[in-house]
Amino acid sequence: MHPDHTASTSAQPPAPSRGGRRLRNTVVTMALGATMFAAGAAMLTPGANTAPRTGHGRTDEAPRGSIEVLQARVARVPKDPGGWAALGMAYVQQARSTADPATYDRAEKALRTSLSVQGEGNTDAETAMGALAAARHDFPAALRWARKATTSGPYSSTAYGVLADAHTQLGHYDEADKAVQKMTDLRPDAASLARASYAFELKGNTARARALMQRSLAAAATPADKAFAHNVLAGLDLQDANPREALARTQTALRTAPRDSALLETRARAYLALGDTTKAIADYKAAIAIAPLPHYLLGLGELEQALDHHERAAENYDLLRAQDRIREAEGNPADTDAILFEADHGNPRRAVTLAEETLRNRPFVAVHDAYAWALHRAGRDPEALVQADMALAQGTRSALFRYHRAAIHQALGDPEAARRDLTEALREPGFHPLHADAARELLQRIDTTP
Repeated sequence: MHPDHTASTSAQPPAPSRGGRRLRNTVVTMALGATMFAAGAAMLTPGANTAPRTGHGRTDEAPRGSIEVLQARVARVPKDPGGWAALGMAYVQQARSTADPATYDRAEKALRTSLSVQGEGNTDAETAMGALAAARHDFPAALRWARKATTSGPYSSTAYGVLADAHTQLGHYDEADKAVQKMTDLRPDAASLARASYAFELKGNTARARALMQRSLAAAATPADKAFAHNVLAGLDLQDANPREALARTQTALRTAPRDSALLETRARAYLALGDTTKAIADYKAAIAIAPLPHYLLGLGELEQALDHHERAAENYDLLRAQDRIREAEGNPADTDAILFEADHGNPRRAVTLAEETLRNRPFVAVHDAYAWALHRAGRDPEALVQADMALAQGTRSALFRYHRAAIHQALGDPEAARRDLTEALREPGFHPLHADAARELLQRIDTTP
């Protein structure tokens, strides 16, 4: 799985807790950047549906924990801090699953209301504010809220999950590991095991990551948790060059979660690795219809480009540019997808600027990689190599990262180093619709050059 795209997009909201003391019956899953990574926020997932109902049934007919039910609860009990905190987190989850950033404003309003009702010791709202900040890619703020939450709720595993996410995105990997260990000690459930799995994945230990995610799957209590675990395991299958297993796993999971956009996107990548571009395109389109997330649009656009469907590729690229204009107007930092898109399909110098702005508050491995590629595309290869080395310093097994560094090594006149990285990248032969072919061509050129 790409280290910047690990969030479940079918997460569901927490049930309100009494007095806002502690989030109960919740599961926190990694959200290191699959969104906007889609990235970087903690996700709380008890058994309920976040989507608002469109029918005219009574409120008590809606699923427990749904936005409709939570709205009715705070209307009945407007001084319930736990109810407002649960509603705020439900909005965060809805925004992440629908790619509608305007919903974050509703989330913040609900959470501020919770904090106005109970300003001290409101672990629910503090944890949710941390998740909201992470979803907005404001990781310094996420860290501040997570520290408040772990102070007011020292036995809240969910608060430590948010703390782990913030540390990870800020490049504090040792601190993140400590937070994950604390979370696991407090509650060895699907959520903490998923985070432990990701900690090992970032270090390139996919065998340990897989074992922990299998345990997370076994402990999963809701369909959303199960779908998330299956998706991560399928991503690991792709990293291990086993697209048939990834395909089988996603097909099984989609039978019970047919509208999980993350599963559809991963199945698209499995089909791509197997050479079935027609089905890959269909799955990308289905995922985008559910949630038009940037990495879905970029994946489909680059696949269409690889197939010489230039007009169709341009349609996806136009949507990406429109999303980026909205992001820029709102003053939000660029995600790695925006940086890589600008580097490959726009102005590399602007990509460098975007990466530098993002890196100030998010020195995460995926941002170092995107910065490296932007620098390379802008012709600044000595600087690019420094960033590419930082992207891989944790041991992350990313074929794309390896390809990027290989191209930089080649540009700097070091074909042997480029060969080593290309060999590693091509262990996952279908890792990218455009760059996988470029990697094979570069390796062949190196091998046939006297």
